Amino acid sequence: MADRRSEAVRALARTLGYEFRDPSLLERALTHPSVGEGAVHDAVGRPILDNQRLEFFGDRVLGLLVAERLMRDFPLADEGEMSSRLHGLVDKAACARVGEAAGVGPALRMSPGESKQGGRRRDGILADAMEAILAAIYFDGGLDAARTAFDHLWRHELENPSSRSLSNPKSALQEWSLKVGRGLPAYRIIERTGSDHAPTFRVEVTISGTDALTATGRSRQEAEKAAALALMKREGVI
Repeated sequence: MADRRSEAVRALARTLGYEFRDPSLLERALTHPSVGEGAVHDAVGRPILDNQRLEFFGDRVLGLLVAERLMRDFPLADEGEMSSRLHGLVDKAACARVGEAAGVGPALRMSPGESKQGGRRRDGILADAMEAILAAIYFDGGLDAARTAFDHLWRHELENPSSRSLSNPKSALQEWSLKVGRGLPAYRIIERTGSDHAPTFRVEVTISGTDALTATGRSRQEAEKAAALALMKREGVI
C-alpha cells in the first residue's frame, strides 16, 4: 500500500507540473486529519501535521487567483456575473473535480478506517486537499508559482462552465442568463405541503424571455436547484 501511495504521490507531482523545494509541504497538504486519530506523533516523535491549516489558507489563495483571472478575462462583466463565475470555480464540487482529475485520491495520507469508508473518493476530502496543495505551492514557490499551477489545474473548469451545471445548477443558470442578457433568475415558493418535519416545496423559476417553470423538493433550496436544472435542460443549455 505504501509503495502504491508513493507512486501516486510521484504521479500527482508530475501532474501538478511543479517541483517542490520542500517536499514535506506537499506531504502535509496530502495528510488528512484522520491520520492523527489516536496517534498525535509520528514514528520518530514529531507532531503529525495535517492539511487543515493549509486548506484554510489555500481557500483564500484560490479565491484571489479566480478573482484575478475573472477581472482579466471578463472586463465588462458586472459584480453579479463575476460573483456567479467565482462561486462556480471555488466551490467544493469544482475543487473536487480538479482534485480527482489530478489524481489526488490515491496520493492521500489517511487512516485505514477513513480509506475503507471511501475517503479517497469523497468530494469534501478531495476539495480540501486540492486547496491545501495550492497553499503548499504558494508557500514553497510564491504567488506566481501558485498562479501557474491554478491556470494549469483549473483549465478545464475555466474553459467548460457547463461542467458545473449538475453540481451547482442555480449558479450555472445565473451565469447563462446573465451571459445572454436575460438578467437574474427569480425564484418564488408556489406551494408548501406536508408536515413540518417532512415538508415538500414547489418553487417557480422565471427569467426574462422564457416561460416560468416549476419543480418540487424536500427543501426550498432543493426545489430551486431542481427548477434551475429543469429550466436549463428545457432551454438546451445542458
